[in-house]
Amino acid sequence: MKRVLFMIAGCLIFAACNKSPHITGGSACIKSKVKQFSKTEACDGSATVKQYTFQGQTVYVFDQGTCGADLAQPVLTATCDTLGFLGGIAGNGTINGENFYEHATYVSTIWSN
Repeated sequence: MKRVLFMIAGCLIFAACNKSPHITGGSACIKSKVKQFSKTEACDGSATVKQYTFQGQTVYVFDQGTCGADLAQPVLTATCDTLGFLGGIAGNGTINGENFYEHATYVSTIWSN
């Protein structure tokens, strides 16, 4: 009986430690980027990946959160091409010559921690 309980406990611990982030949309490429982002770049408890429509295409903004000052937020297309970066030390808001904040339409948050 102890052996069975030990095996069950081990499985539960293993499953909890290897939990994949819950992603509610995006292409296979974006999902892969979100998984990598959640492990290596995201701040604890304040990071997000948000989906927008901008310049006629679906884009994703990877916001690392509040653990660093002046972090730039990459803006990626559904095929993982980088269009540019928002924020940063310069406070950039322009992507492809257009103000992102004025022209992007928020769709949803596909991941947060």
